[in-house]
Amino acid sequence: MSPQRSDTLDAALGRLFEGPLADRASWFALTGGEVLFPAGAEADTLYILRSGRLGVFQPEGEIGLRLIGVIRPGEPTGEMALLAGTPHTATVAALRDSEIVALPREAFFEAARAAPEVMVELARLMIRRARDRSSAGGEPSVFGFISARPRPIRAFVERIAAAIKAQGHSCQVIDHSALSSASDWFSRVEDAHDYVLYVAEADEPAWAALCARQVDRLFVVGNALLAPPAVLPHGPTQALSSQRTDLILLRDPRMTRPANTRIWIDALNPSRWFHATEGAAADAERMARVITGSAVGLVLSGGGARAYAHIGAIRALREAGTPLDFLGGSSMGAVVAAGPALRWSDAELDARIKAAFVKSDPLSDLAFPMIAMTRAGKVARLLREAYGDIDIADMPLPFFAVSSNLTTGRIEVHRRGLLRKAMRASIAIPGVMPPVVRDGQVLVDGAVLKNFPTDVMRQLNAGPIVGVDMSQARGVDAHTLENPPSWWRWIASGAWKRGPPIVSILMRAATITTDADLESSRENADLLVLPTPEGMDIRDWKAYDIPVAAGYAAMRQALEQLDRPIEQLRRPADTLTTDDAARSGTAAETAAGSSRSAAEQTPRKAARKAPRGKARPRLSPPGQ
Repeated sequence: MSPQRSDTLDAALGRLFEGPLADRASWFALTGGEVLFPAGAEADTLYILRSGRLGVFQPEGEIGLRLIGVIRPGEPTGEMALLAGTPHTATVAALRDSEIVALPREAFFEAARAAPEVMVELARLMIRRARDRSSAGGEPSVFGFISARPRPIRAFVERIAAAIKAQGHSCQVIDHSALSSASDWFSRVEDAHDYVLYVAEADEPAWAALCARQVDRLFVVGNALLAPPAVLPHGPTQALSSQRTDLILLRDPRMTRPANTRIWIDALNPSRWFHATEGAAADAERMARVITGSAVGLVLSGGGARAYAHIGAIRALREAGTPLDFLGGSSMGAVVAAGPALRWSDAELDARIKAAFVKSDPLSDLAFPMIAMTRAGKVARLLREAYGDIDIADMPLPFFAVSSNLTTGRIEVHRRGLLRKAMRASIAIPGVMPPVVRDGQVLVDGAVLKNFPTDVMRQLNAGPIVGVDMSQARGVDAHTLENPPSWWRWIASGAWKRGPPIVSILMRAATITTDADLESSRENADLLVLPTPEGMDIRDWKAYDIPVAAGYAAMRQALEQLDRPIEQLRRPADTLTTDDAARSGTAAETAAGSSRSAAEQTPRKAARKAPRGKARPRLSPPGQ
């Protein structure tokens, strides 16, 4: 887990602060949460971290600032912007009390001219960071679990640690007995293990405060049946603490469904929230995947009736034993993704989607097209029957749906609130269904602005992303548009139940995206699957079996091309266990690249196929 720094780099950096330059370097300390430099600031100094840890934060869409990298002792920061002569592209702040040595730009370049090996070693470091996105130790490895409930949480944390070890990592749990240890002891333990988990019970306030200052990321563990305590633990500063503080709500096995999550979210303002059942091994294993960057996120695009293909893709993933830890989507993709997020079985997902869309003719309540072709009353009723009053925050697995805000021109990411209302907004195809008005904002189908929201998933999950995209699947019958039926034949045949042919045009127009946006969205997927259901129209809600079979076949084909389980797609090849390596063989590019159905094969650049390690800042290396 420790970053792979060469001895030559350490020696080269050490010489910067020796001899005549010693008096030009300055030493200072940062308290936990204090900002070293903000994004956009002028790069006029090279910094070397001597002790503590620094975090790299970058703004990302609707989620806000996200921790994208961790800088460990002995590593430089700010070097890329310094050499390029550009402002810093990310904010760097202390994750804990840290000591830093700074060298002004002029002194640095003087030293570089006198000792060229300094530049050589820094260049190697920057190339490694830019290419590998993992060598800099980019993702958190030290986590804190602080209890906000009366019952102890140590057993829960131990189960997570055991699951981390089962993945082949070394992991150490540290409790209050280390409160009196010297600061260098903590550093030695962290350097000696891949992951370190600090655990503090509710009656250990001093130790809890130290844990909050010591870790890269913090989990507050509560009980949904109890009100949050008046004072909740948080990181060193409120400005950044919410971006690296998550909530875990443990519930009794007799409590079948999470509840009251909204109250805890309002009190803590966490970046993410998770639900787990007391004593459940599967939930401990899921949290272990979240910590190790091997949690699987599934993103499903819109696509009208052709998005039934997602159901087949999910079935194939489950048959392969792939865990689904985060789920999200846009339009019909969001509707399908909500099923596994609610822990519906394949049979239940199949039955509910058929009841809501195949048997019911959801677009049959036609209206005079003042605002839309349909009233959407039937759709609203079907959504109420399917989801009732479920709050998204109370779903067993993390879930999001995307809609498009016509008022602001930006996407809306629905992570809390009534699920049925979020779904109604996400499938409100302009011209086909009336928009949803919420707090003065006009919301329509998510596919209008973001049909394949993998970037939203990447903001929530550092692990592998599986994407099933129907964005460019053809779904408009050209013959029907060239030779539209007469009104009486259209009504007599019963085709009116799925709307007039103009519905196909409106639905297809809503799911078309630009090549640049589509490429960017697909780039975020570690496993990209593009089913091609043929012989059906985008509004053909009765043609269920064709797209389901296409999605199943495409996902099965993609899985067969992999040389390792999906959970390991972002794991560096040099960290695989012996058994992992035996399964991996030499086809690393297939494992980390995209897999596509045979009808939609598109070559990718070699750089995108390289194995992606978990310890890598996705958007920008720490040196920026």
